[in-house]
Amino acid sequence: PARSFDRDDRGARRSDRDERPSRRFDRDDRPARSNGRDERAPRRFDRDERPARSFDRDDRGARRSDRDERPSRRFDRDDRAPRRSDRDERPGRSFDRDERAPRRSREFDRPGFRDSERRPSSFYPAKDRAERSDRTERFAPADDVVLERLEADAIQAEQVDGIRFADLGLGGNIVRALSDLGAESPFPIQAATIPVVLEGRDVLGRGRTGSGKTIAFGAPTVERLMQDWAAAGKSGGKRQMGRKPRALILAPTRELALQIDRTVQPIAQSVGLFTTQIYGGVPQGRQVGALQRGVDIVIGTPGRIEDLIEQGRLDLSEIRIAVLDEADHMCDLGFLEPVQRILRRTAEGSQKLLFSATLDTGVAALVDEFLVDPAVHEVAGEDQASGTIEHRVFVIDNRDKRDIVARLADRDGKTLIFSRTRAFAEDLTMHLEDAGIFAVALHGDLNQAKRTRNLHQLTSGRVDVLVATDVAARGIHVDDIDLVIQADAPDEYKTYLHRSGRTGRAGREGRVVTLIPRNRQRRLAELLDRAEIEVDFEDVRLGDELLADLGPIRTAAPAAAVAPADEDAPVA
Repeated sequence: PARSFDRDDRGARRSDRDERPSRRFDRDDRPARSNGRDERAPRRFDRDERPARSFDRDDRGARRSDRDERPSRRFDRDDRAPRRSDRDERPGRSFDRDERAPRRSREFDRPGFRDSERRPSSFYPAKDRAERSDRTERFAPADDVVLERLEADAIQAEQVDGIRFADLGLGGNIVRALSDLGAESPFPIQAATIPVVLEGRDVLGRGRTGSGKTIAFGAPTVERLMQDWAAAGKSGGKRQMGRKPRALILAPTRELALQIDRTVQPIAQSVGLFTTQIYGGVPQGRQVGALQRGVDIVIGTPGRIEDLIEQGRLDLSEIRIAVLDEADHMCDLGFLEPVQRILRRTAEGSQKLLFSATLDTGVAALVDEFLVDPAVHEVAGEDQASGTIEHRVFVIDNRDKRDIVARLADRDGKTLIFSRTRAFAEDLTMHLEDAGIFAVALHGDLNQAKRTRNLHQLTSGRVDVLVATDVAARGIHVDDIDLVIQADAPDEYKTYLHRSGRTGRAGREGRVVTLIPRNRQRRLAELLDRAEIEVDFEDVRLGDELLADLGPIRTAAPAAAVAPADEDAPVA
């Protein structure tokens, strides 16, 4: 039976949907909206045709592409001068600086860093600034040149034959003290200078290292102090608290100061005078205590002496005799200005004695300022080329230097080896010890106790080899050194003379061997020529027999002086 939801009464399905009947919700017949907007004009796609608005701006002037044609404004700046590309044409201002000098070019050939005058300042006063070419030039190491020798009265060794210290004006106690030191008769430099010092004249004394300069100034200094006391009705032997020193002896190194004291102290003690040493590297308490107890002769180095002067612990106002030993080396080490300040604090009119291995114009500043009509003495013919020293030069390969030094040092007798640097001195000492050769070092890195101990080991004979630098070697005064090895060649002829002067002392024979690499032969030849030493260069290899046996010492002249009886007694 038919169902109530049967759908056969539906119309046939239309494939064409466009033919379907209209629906009741078709919107084409709906009434227009009642929002009242039909009165507005149709939408225009050309916006330029829109009607004018109440805020229309057509009353404005036409837009100008050229902004310069715009009307002037109340803040218009057309009254300014036109902009200038050239800034130099601008008008002057209240703070104008046209008075300055024109800007300088950056050329590097200008005479100075500033070649224009500084403008005066209201705060800093104007200064007179000299041109750079007139200023002091920067320090540059001077070339090794032979300076002009000062004229000296030369004394021949033959002139002192038969002369004794008593004949020179020294007292009996001093003569006996010198005899105890092993000095029975004076050396030429001593015979020449002692009488002049006793006269009160300033003295310049030149003598090769080891010629007896210490006694030459030490003995007459003690005698002069005793004469002054005798004139004042005083006598020695008693120590007076706070007594100011009356004699000052300056040395460039601590070792040399100690060596001088070991010679002068017995002489001073023989007549009741007291000495003390003042040098750096040790606490100053003991030195200050000695000054407070009273001393007659102060022996020391410029640095510590100047320190105590500034502290008010040392008064030089009563110094009657001032001595400079190794005066040329004092200047070379840079002690010139401290020495000048110290000498200016001594009593006015005090006697000045300068002794050195060389007397050239390097000490002219000290001579010109402090010495009045000095007597200049030197020993005739006392140079390094003649006398008791043999000079030899070995040309070696630098890599073999340490082994060659060890071969040369493996011998009987005392040997002194010179090194340019402290590091090489230590390295060479260790190499010698590894080779079974007992050796000690002496250089500035060691404290005073070690330096004194090492030097004592050499003088006492516990070791026979000492490796030293130039500065430290200034205090080495050992009479029985018969071989000097220059492991590093010196740079100046005066250094060569000072080094070689450590052997051939007190009339003994000595030998100096200089090791030089092949590329330094010309430099050393020039240096030896300036030192007036003639020597042949020998080409030496590590395995040569020459290194093991140098043979007997060949000197240019026989020994002319008598050696002191006491080997340990310091003579210079």
